[in-house]
Amino acid sequence: MDFDFSPEEDAFRETVKSFLDENLPDEYDAHDPKFLKQWNHALGKAGYLGFAWPKEAGGAGGAIIEQFILKEEMSTRRAPALGTDFMGLTWVGPAIIEYGSEEQKQKFLPEMFAGESIWCTGYSEPGSGSDLASLSTRAEPDGDDYIVNGQKIWTTLAHVAKYIFMLVRTESTSRYGGITCLLIPMDTPGIEVQPIPSLLGVASFNQVFFKDVRVPKSCRLGKEGQGWKVVVGALAQERSGISEATEKLRHIEDLEKLARKVKRNGKPAIEDPDVRRKLASFRTRIAAMRLTGMRHLTAQLQGKRPSSETSINKLLRAHLEFEMDDFSLGMLGTEAQADGTWQHRSLSYHGSVIGGGTPNIQRNIISERVLGLPKD
Repeated sequence: MDFDFSPEEDAFRETVKSFLDENLPDEYDAHDPKFLKQWNHALGKAGYLGFAWPKEAGGAGGAIIEQFILKEEMSTRRAPALGTDFMGLTWVGPAIIEYGSEEQKQKFLPEMFAGESIWCTGYSEPGSGSDLASLSTRAEPDGDDYIVNGQKIWTTLAHVAKYIFMLVRTESTSRYGGITCLLIPMDTPGIEVQPIPSLLGVASFNQVFFKDVRVPKSCRLGKEGQGWKVVVGALAQERSGISEATEKLRHIEDLEKLARKVKRNGKPAIEDPDVRRKLASFRTRIAAMRLTGMRHLTAQLQGKRPSSETSINKLLRAHLEFEMDDFSLGMLGTEAQADGTWQHRSLSYHGSVIGGGTPNIQRNIISERVLGLPKD
């Protein structure tokens, strides 16, 4: 396996590093609207938003390998997110590029680049989470419209979103073929959002109710009954890539700093052999994630679509997320009560662990679709 980059790719990496040197201060407030506006303006000017999207869709038409380099360098420098509309730029936009009408592309894609939209994703329902294909929110045809009734839950950012990318059932006899994808403005009459506060008192999750919501059929993404195909690609985008591994590298660096700071038997915890072994184990597993991500990258470079194998890194991340946070609190001991940073991190891991499919769902996907094991 060849891990070397070409001279052109190395040159692009240096370009990204120079961009970061010029636009990212050593210290910054990630919640400062003025700084974020400047940051996203600089990203847009450099063509780094929607970097690998085709130029006709407003992107830079960059190569996938360059997009990987871009994201890796951004993560290494702990830069803010690429754009303000994470879901829009990560999976809603690519889905619209592949399945959307020209009218939908003209309407939605420019807003994502300009930071004028926030998307939320309507998948899970109270009785349909792990088994997503059992969803029951219905869209009944009525002339040129659909009438939508039902409920979604665990809908991240629905309380501030401008649009929802959601699945509805348009036909009952076919489990997968009866699912359709809709793009709905959140201010449409009949939509009610109720925030769900977390253990931290923060409401990023929501439940969303739809009562006789009239949606034009022009808001349908792809053909009627094609929603499952649309969303499988979106989920693969959410679960794939090497970004999760680079994010975990930042996490282990913080954990190692903590181990140098806290004491065990009067000495820095990093000097404890058990602590060192655990940290080494984390680093080894993160390295395995990165290599698995490189396999996905190689497949994309060969023109293949993200597949069920992307669930491997999603599962690895879920285990690491929980274990690393638990280990940090164990090292802190009673000091954890005074260290809000690590407490906050340990209480907020649920979103990244459960979002995009629970660990058990990832195991099922890997066993059935990757390993070909029987269901029974």
